[in-house]
Amino acid sequence: MAGQRTRDTHETAGRIRVGIGGWTYAPWRDNFYPKGLVQRRELEYASRHVSAIEVNGTWYGAQKPATYAKWRDEAPDGFVFAAKAPQRITRSRVLARTGAQVEDFLEGIATLGPKLGPIVWQFEQGRRPERDDLADFVAALPASAGGVALRHVLDVRDPECVDAGYVALARRHGCATVFTDSSEHPSFADLAAPFVYARLMRSRSEVATGYPDAELRQWAMRIREWASGGEPGDLPRIEPASAAPGAVARDVFVFFIAAAKERNPAAAMALLRLLDGAA
Repeated sequence: MAGQRTRDTHETAGRIRVGIGGWTYAPWRDNFYPKGLVQRRELEYASRHVSAIEVNGTWYGAQKPATYAKWRDEAPDGFVFAAKAPQRITRSRVLARTGAQVEDFLEGIATLGPKLGPIVWQFEQGRRPERDDLADFVAALPASAGGVALRHVLDVRDPECVDAGYVALARRHGCATVFTDSSEHPSFADLAAPFVYARLMRSRSEVATGYPDAELRQWAMRIREWASGGEPGDLPRIEPASAAPGAVARDVFVFFIAAAKERNPAAAMALLRLLDGAA
C-alpha cells in the first residue's frame, strides 16, 4: 500500500490537501482499489492515496461518535475529513432556530479530532435562505466543538443568492465559500476566509486521469498561488481581486467530485504528484 501523498506547511505556503468525495463507490473496485480488497478496508486504502475526503453521507444524517472514531483511527496522521452538515439543518424553515441541532452534530463529529477538516453547510439550488436569517445562522456557528477548532464553508447553490453581499457576509465571519469548477453551480473564486475550498467537477471518462495533463498542471499552479497567499487571475469572480499587500499563506482543500466519478481518484493522485514535484 503506497504512502499517503500530501503537501506539508512551509513558511511561505499553507498546507494543500487533495481528495475525493466519499470512498465507497463500486466502479472504484475496478480501477482504484486493488482486486480482492475487502470493502471494510477501502477507507484505509483511500486515505493513504489521497490526503482528504469530503464525506457526503453526513448530509443524509449525522453518524454516531463511534463511527467517527472508527474513521479517525483508520486514516493516517495528517489526513482530514471534510463533511457536509445534515440537510435537516440547512433545509430548516428558520435557520436561526437550529442551534441545538448544529451543536449536536458538531459535538459528535468533533470525535474526528485533528482529522476533522472543514464543515460544509450546503443550501441546494431552489433553497434561497433569507439573507438576515442566514446571517444570524452563520454568526452563531461555533468556532470550536469538543476542543476541536472548526472551519466552516458556505455552499449556497442558488445563483440568485450569490452576490457581493453574500461574499461580504461570509467574509465577516471567516467562512469560506466553495469555488466550483462547474457549469451546474455558481462558480466564483472570491476569497472570504483564511483557507480555500474548491471542488473540481469536470473530470472526463475518456481521460485516464480525469483531467488532461495540461489542465492538471494549470490547476497545480493555481493551487500553489492560493496556498502562497495569491489569487489566480484567470478564474471567475464576483468582485475584482484585492490588491492588498502582505498576502498570508492559506491552507487549500481541493476535491474531485461528481462528473466522471470513476476517474476522480486518479485525478486526485495525479494532481498530488504534480504538487509534490514528482511529475
